[in-house]
Amino acid sequence: MFSSVKPYENQRYSALKKDCQRRKTLFEDPLFPANDDSLFYKSRIQGVQWKRPKDICDDPHLFVDGISSHDLHQGQVGNCWFVAACSSLASREALWQKVIPDWKEQEWSTEKPENYAGIFHFQFWRFGDWVDVVIDDRLPTLHNQLIYCHSNSKNELWCALVEKAYAKLSGCYEALDGGNTADALVDFTGGVSEPIDLLEGDYANDEAKRNVLFERVLKVYNRGGLISCSIKATSAADMEARLDCGLVKGHAYAVTDVRRVRLGHGLLSYFKSEKLDMIRLRNPWGEKEWNGPWSDTSEEWQKVSNSEREKLGMTVQDDGEFWMTFEDFCRYFTDIIKCRLINTSYLSIHKTWEEVVLRGAWTKHEDPLKNRCGGCVNNRDTFLQNPQYVFDVKKTEDEVLMCIQQKPKQTNRKEGKGENLAIGFDIYKVELNRAYRMHTLQPKVASSIYINSRIVFLRTDLKEGRYVIIPTTFEAGHVGEFLLRVFTDVPSDCQELTLDEPPHTCWSGMCGYPQMVSQVHVVSASGLKHQDSQEGADPYVIIKCEGEKIRSPVVKSTVTPEFDVKGLFYRKKPGQPIVIQVWDHNLISDTFLGQVSLAGDPNNLLSMHILHLEDKGSKRVNELPGTLKVQLLTSNVLTNI
Repeated sequence: MFSSVKPYENQRYSALKKDCQRRKTLFEDPLFPANDDSLFYKSRIQGVQWKRPKDICDDPHLFVDGISSHDLHQGQVGNCWFVAACSSLASREALWQKVIPDWKEQEWSTEKPENYAGIFHFQFWRFGDWVDVVIDDRLPTLHNQLIYCHSNSKNELWCALVEKAYAKLSGCYEALDGGNTADALVDFTGGVSEPIDLLEGDYANDEAKRNVLFERVLKVYNRGGLISCSIKATSAADMEARLDCGLVKGHAYAVTDVRRVRLGHGLLSYFKSEKLDMIRLRNPWGEKEWNGPWSDTSEEWQKVSNSEREKLGMTVQDDGEFWMTFEDFCRYFTDIIKCRLINTSYLSIHKTWEEVVLRGAWTKHEDPLKNRCGGCVNNRDTFLQNPQYVFDVKKTEDEVLMCIQQKPKQTNRKEGKGENLAIGFDIYKVELNRAYRMHTLQPKVASSIYINSRIVFLRTDLKEGRYVIIPTTFEAGHVGEFLLRVFTDVPSDCQELTLDEPPHTCWSGMCGYPQMVSQVHVVSASGLKHQDSQEGADPYVIIKCEGEKIRSPVVKSTVTPEFDVKGLFYRKKPGQPIVIQVWDHNLISDTFLGQVSLAGDPNNLLSMHILHLEDKGSKRVNELPGTLKVQLLTSNVLTNI
């Protein structure tokens, strides 16, 4: 997460600051000038004046009495999503010190005011890299008041300066209007954002699901993650409409605490096991709170001891921050975004993930084999032309997290609003030894949603085997760059499949080049010989062809195993048979249960075979107990499978 930092637009903070100090001038950023182009791409506000902090207030500081979620207030641009993300960030010291580096060095110095050069820098995670964004200190004002994000204290300026750096990264201030909290949370942390639709999941009514979700939200919070939530607005009139309960629709809230609250007073509370799942939220407006159960002045707080209330930081004031039960939260809110900090450190006591980060692109080409923008699976003729990535699940079953992020587009007057493409991805189970691109569809095991957001996330459980991820735009022909991130418990060896078939090399003339391709699908077996006292077996199969072999996972305690395993073979000697052996797994030495042989003739139109197991070698005519169900597809065209 804390990798090296790249200077944005090659502006280097230290060199620029030293140059200003040497020339005794205040920095003026040529890349984000104090004019309307930095404010708007289409709108206008008359009378805006850009002012330096000393012209806005008497004693400017980055922080006044430290940094807190209460510092922030939304300005005139509709960027509650960004302010909510900043509120979450302010509660995490390790994270805000990454976004606001060297803050003591950047702070105004009363002892050496001559060192001040009107220059600041902030760091954001963008498209796989931490970037260092330099800004000058000129801020847009109207009637000597900051127009955009501002603090409770007029002389506290960290949030206004962070917002300016983020606006520069986005193209202009107006680009922050109506954005996505998930994007800001990821940009602040380099984490992975997981959006959850509370309505679709019916969490308000399904207590078991709600309890599982609370555990996950609690874990994300306790491990330093950031969380935001909102209530969907179903129409333009609904936007920022206040409900009777005090909550606001179409408005991003920051989650500032998650915990189990102990009920009762004195010693009794320690002997009673009654606890309540609670969540604390903050409205970026800095006012307008929830007025239902467990709101600031509600009688429910009488059930909690004074010490417990102090622990919770309970205050009774209209500061925009309030507690509610997780059940009420799921009843009123429709969406929650968890931004997890994925732990990849081997030194941690918590679960460690293996991460693979790959950059890719949807590109256009007239040759179908070179085109990489085929659209979603609705575009059947072109779908498999998209980029393809292969990865392995090496455990019997593993939780896999994956996300794609499209490259952010800048919004400016010249090019207008930078719109996201609708993107998503599908996951297919493939042959255990696939090393070349898919050319026919295989069984789909998981699929993300398709949405025009910068990031699309999926969490899924997959069984042992090899899989292919196909990231796509929804429409065919759309081009753009993307970042693919895959997290597994053990290394997945995720990589892009770039070749359509085995390459021709200088050895092809001597050693031969494949004449046909065969896909072997071992579906199942039945009637295998019992191998243990429980009258079962632990069978697996080995598929052999021209010196290459693959082995399936073991299926435990059965004589009728469902293998559902595939192998793919590019064959130079079509006369040699494909051999499938069935073995029983034992601690000391595995037991041979039988084998079958297949010719793999492309002219044989019968693809599904049920074959009796035979012995090895000269005894092969001897039948052994059991049959094997096998599907075999063979083609003379190597890109047909």
